[in-house]
Amino acid sequence: MNNLTKASTRLSPMAFAILGLTATSANAAVTIYDDPEVASVSVDASFNTFYVNSSTENDISGVDRDQSRVKMGFLPNWVGMTFSKDINGVKVGGRSSFWVTINDSNTGVTSTGIDVRQFYATLDFDWGQILVGKDFTLFNRSNIFLDEILIGYGNVNDTLGLIDGQGVSFGNIGSGYTYPFPTSQITYRSPEFGGGFKLAIGLIDPSNTSIDAGPGRTSEESMPRIEAELTYTTTFENGMFNAFVGMLNQTTESDVAGDVESNGVSYGAKVNVGGFALHASGFSGEAIGFLLGPTDNALGLQGLMYENGDEVDSSGYLVQGSYKAGDNRFVISYGNTEVETETPWEMDATQLAWFHTFNSAVTFVAEYDMNEISIGGATEDVDTIALGAVINF
Repeated sequence: MNNLTKASTRLSPMAFAILGLTATSANAAVTIYDDPEVASVSVDASFNTFYVNSSTENDISGVDRDQSRVKMGFLPNWVGMTFSKDINGVKVGGRSSFWVTINDSNTGVTSTGIDVRQFYATLDFDWGQILVGKDFTLFNRSNIFLDEILIGYGNVNDTLGLIDGQGVSFGNIGSGYTYPFPTSQITYRSPEFGGGFKLAIGLIDPSNTSIDAGPGRTSEESMPRIEAELTYTTTFENGMFNAFVGMLNQTTESDVAGDVESNGVSYGAKVNVGGFALHASGFSGEAIGFLLGPTDNALGLQGLMYENGDEVDSSGYLVQGSYKAGDNRFVISYGNTEVETETPWEMDATQLAWFHTFNSAVTFVAEYDMNEISIGGATEDVDTIALGAVINF
C-alpha cells in the first residue's frame, strides 16, 4: 500500500485545479454582436460559491479533522464566447472558455488560476460537423453531462487533496465515472439519423501511460487515441429518454517498460417522466485509471493503470433519482469506482441534494455528501454539508 499511498500524496491541489465542465442547464447567453455579413458573437458565464463543512475520519493518514471552507463546487467559474458565421453554405463556428478558481487564498495567495478548457473551431456541413481544437473528450462524456448533481458539490476527501485544495470538488469523478479531460482533437459528429441517433468519433491527442516517460523517453504512441460515442434521444408526452454508449482505445509502446493498451466502454440511460428522472450509467476497461482516464499518468498514478506487466481493470457505476416540483428539485445519488490493483482502490459517494430555482439565472443548492475512499484495508470517510448559489448568464 505504501507506493500507492505515496502516489496519492503527490496529487497536489494544483494538479486538480479547475477541472470543469460546461453546465448542461441552458445558459441564457448574451448576444453581443450579430451581423449576417460579419459574424454572430455571444457571451455566457457561470459563477458559483459554496459554504462547506467536511468531517473526516481518516485511517489512511491517521488524521481526523473538521474543516470549513468557502469555495467553488464541482464546476469552476467561467466566461465563454461563442462565434458563428455562414460562408457559402457552411456554418463556421468557434468557442473559447476560460475557467477560474476563486478559492486561491488558502494555498496560493493571489495566484488565481485561469485555465482554458475549450478553444476550438467547428465546420458544419449537411453531412455532419468537424471540430478541431481543444474540447472535452468523448469517453464518459454523457455519464458526467447527465449527472444530476453537475451544478452541485459532490465528493471531497483529504487523500486526494480536495478539502483544502485550490481546485474544485470532484462531483462523481472517481465514484462513478472518469473525467473526459479536455484535450486537442479532431472530432466528427454526424447529423441525427434513425429517429434520434447521433454518432461522434474523435482522434484524440494520446496520453503517455508508461513509466518510460519524460525527456528522452523511448516509449511512443504511434497512433492517436480513438474515442467515440453513440447517443440516442427521443421525446414523448411529458417526458424524454436518453441513452448512450462510448469507447476509448489507445496504446503506449515501450521496449523498456512494456506496452500499455488502454480500452474502455462507457454506457448509460436517463429517463424523465413528469417531474421524475432516473439516471443509471457506468464504465469498465483496462488501463483507464481512476480519475482522468489515461491522463492519470500525469498525476503519478501509472500504477493504477499498469502493474506487474499487465493492464489494470477499472470499473464504475452511478445511479440517481430526482423529483422536480415547481421551483424545487430533489436528488438522491450513489456512485462507485473500483481499480483492481494488488492493493485495490475503491471510492463510494452518496449525495442528497436540494436545488431551488430562484429565477431564470439563480439556483440555490443544499447538499449532504458522504464519501469513502479506501486503499487496501485503510479508509477515509468524509461527511460534507454544502450550501451554495449558482448564477448563470
